[in-house]
Amino acid sequence: MLQQNVKQPLVSVVIPTYNRPDYLKQAIASAVNQTYQNLEIIVSDNCSDESPQGIIESFDDSRIRFWQHPENVGMLSNQMNAFKMAQGKYVASLHDDDMWHEDFLAKLVPILEAHSNVILAFSDQYIIDSDSNINHLGTEANTRGFKRDILAPGIHTFFAKIGLIDKSIPTAAACVIRNGVIDWDSIPQEVGGMWDLYLTYLCCISGYGAYYYPERLTYYRAHELTDTMLSGSRNANAKIRKAQSEIFCYKAFMEDGRLQEFHEYFQAKWLESHTTLGIGLLRNHQTTAARPYLFQAFKRQKLNPRTLAALILSFTPQPLANQFLTVSRTT
Repeated sequence: MLQQNVKQPLVSVVIPTYNRPDYLKQAIASAVNQTYQNLEIIVSDNCSDESPQGIIESFDDSRIRFWQHPENVGMLSNQMNAFKMAQGKYVASLHDDDMWHEDFLAKLVPILEAHSNVILAFSDQYIIDSDSNINHLGTEANTRGFKRDILAPGIHTFFAKIGLIDKSIPTAAACVIRNGVIDWDSIPQEVGGMWDLYLTYLCCISGYGAYYYPERLTYYRAHELTDTMLSGSRNANAKIRKAQSEIFCYKAFMEDGRLQEFHEYFQAKWLESHTTLGIGLLRNHQTTAARPYLFQAFKRQKLNPRTLAALILSFTPQPLANQFLTVSRTT
């Protein structure tokens, strides 16, 4: 906990939002109720059907700054707008459907204050459902899946493997970042929904270190309308968007000479994304558009059964192909 007699640096909490009034109210409340109090809360609304201004005003808190786009500018532009508005020494992203433990900032900000060579501090997180109940099995699986169960606490001076391969750093959900190091305009539109991975990449190559605080201090909500859920089998357009973002990101990582030791991994993920994009396009009945991506992946990894099956489907008569695509919803 922070000592009350120590001046607290300003922290900017950025909350991009779109059509989630009930969740947004919970997210803002978790920021307002932080035990660390010297903060500004930036709510950037992407032209929701119903303005959340009434929700903002209900808090009667002068620390909340509200911006509403007159038209929908897309998820990434809304997120970056909030970052660019940040005036704090540190910034932290809080999705409008997530929440923070009351001590999230109080435990991570002092770490950044004590270590000027650290660009970000991050924690573990809980997984919650649509009703805000903790999913204990999901939480444990999340911690293990991102290898935070075996990640050493403290400073990691070179953290490309942690950030880009193990993906241990929840940049968008459980992370406080030193503001002023990252140029927000250097995050291109092509990264789309993978902006958090690309931001992790920029932090990895910054020359600074990262600090892991091994406690669950945030609540990540897993529900049916997250892009992670949508990009599985149910929504071809979400799958296409995600794959396009991955192709862009992994190509950038492959081409960065500072990350050459991981080139093989990035190339494998890049090719996997080609196959995913091809499958998404097939599901959208865009067979001609799908084939070049499938051929690209097949050329480099001929023995990959997923790629081979998708390529064969692209030459299968449409009614029969549709049957296979309906059955193989896990690809």
